Amino acid sequence: MKEISVTLSGSKSITNRLLVLNALFHNSLTLKNLSQSQDSRLMQRALFSAEELIDIHHAGTAMRFLTAFYSIQDGKKTVLTGSHRMKERPVEILVNSLRNLGAHISYLENEGFPPLEINGKKLSGNSVSLSADVSSQYITALCLIGSKLEKGLRICLEGKITSFPYVTMTLQILKDIGISASFEKNTITIPAVPEIKKQEFVIESDWSSASYHYSLCALGKDLKIRLKYLFENSLQADKRIVDIYQTYFGVHSLFTNGEVILSKNRDFTYPDFIELDMNDCPDIAQTVAVTAFGLKIPIKITGLETLKIKETDRLQALKNEIEKCGGKIKITDSTLESQPFKKFIEGQTIQTYNDHRMAMSFTPLKLLFSLNIDNPEVVEKSYTEFWEDMKSYGIRE
Repeated sequence: MKEISVTLSGSKSITNRLLVLNALFHNSLTLKNLSQSQDSRLMQRALFSAEELIDIHHAGTAMRFLTAFYSIQDGKKTVLTGSHRMKERPVEILVNSLRNLGAHISYLENEGFPPLEINGKKLSGNSVSLSADVSSQYITALCLIGSKLEKGLRICLEGKITSFPYVTMTLQILKDIGISASFEKNTITIPAVPEIKKQEFVIESDWSSASYHYSLCALGKDLKIRLKYLFENSLQADKRIVDIYQTYFGVHSLFTNGEVILSKNRDFTYPDFIELDMNDCPDIAQTVAVTAFGLKIPIKITGLETLKIKETDRLQALKNEIEKCGGKIKITDSTLESQPFKKFIEGQTIQTYNDHRMAMSFTPLKLLFSLNIDNPEVVEKSYTEFWEDMKSYGIRE
C-alpha cells in the first residue's frame, strides 16, 4: 500500500471571511494557517490597498465581500472590477440590499453586473430583506459588515437558502470572535459591536481542496492518504465529502490527532445508480461527478442552481469535458445526470474555462487513462500547491 501525507493550506472560505473581519476590526486577530490561494492573496491586497481601482480578476468571493466592505468605508471611493467572466456574474441582489441600507453604488457598464463604483459612507439602515436562493455569498457579505453598522443589522431571508452551511459557517465565525449573531425564523440578527478583543485564530485546512484527494483515493489502488489539519466537527460545507465518498465510493475516513486518514474499503459494493442533492455543497459537485464517471457509475446530482454563475457555467463545462472523454451527460439549469457508457476516450485535452475546479476535478482521472489539462496554472486560484502534491501520486501537469 502506498502511503501519502499532505498538508493543505487553510480554508479559503474561512480565511476570506476572517480577512474582512480583521480589516474591519483594525487587525485585532492574529490569523494562523491562512489560505495560500490566489483568491485569498487578492483579498489581502485589496483590503489594504490605497488605490482607487481594485481588480480582483476571477475572485467571485472577493467581489461580493469587498462590495459590502467598501460600501461602509466612509469617504473612500473605490472602483471594483474583475475579469471578463467576472463582469458576467450578477451582483444586483447584493447591491440592491446595500442600497436599501443607504449605500452609494453605481454600475459602470451593464446594469446588475461589475464593474462597480462605490462611494463609501456610514450606512443609516439596519434592516434588509433579500431573496436567499441565488448565492450565500450575498448573505455572508452583509453579515460581515453588520456589526460595524451603528444599529447592527437584521437580514430577513425570503425563499430557499442556497448553500446553507456557508451561512452557518459565517455566523459561527462571528460568534467565535465575540459577535453574538443569531439566526431564527429566517431572520439573521447581528448586534453593533464597536471593537473585539485581540485574539488568535487557527484556520482549519480546506475541505474543498481535500475533495480531490478523496477522488484520488476512490480511483486509485491501495492508497493510504493522510490529510493534516482537518477536523471531524468542521463547519465547512464541503466536509460532506466524507459521507458521500464513504456511502457511494467506499472511501473510509479515520479522524485522529488533527488529521484524517483515507483508505479504500476493498470489500465495497458499488451502487448501480447514485442520486444526490448537493445544494448545500455545490463546490464539490464537479469532483463527485468526475469520480462517478471514472468509476462508470451513473449519477444524478440536483440542487446545482449556482453552478451556472461560477467562474464558468460549470454544468455546461462538465458536460463538454466528460463527453469528450467518452461519457454521456444530460443537464438542466440545476441538475446533471450521467448515462451508462462503454469506454474512456484517451488522450483528450480538458478545457478548464479559467475555472480552477475544472482542472483539479478532472486530474484524478489520470490514474485511469491518459489525458491533458489545459491551462494547468489555473489551480493557483484556490490550491497553489496542487501540482506539487500531485507528484506524490505520480501525476504530472
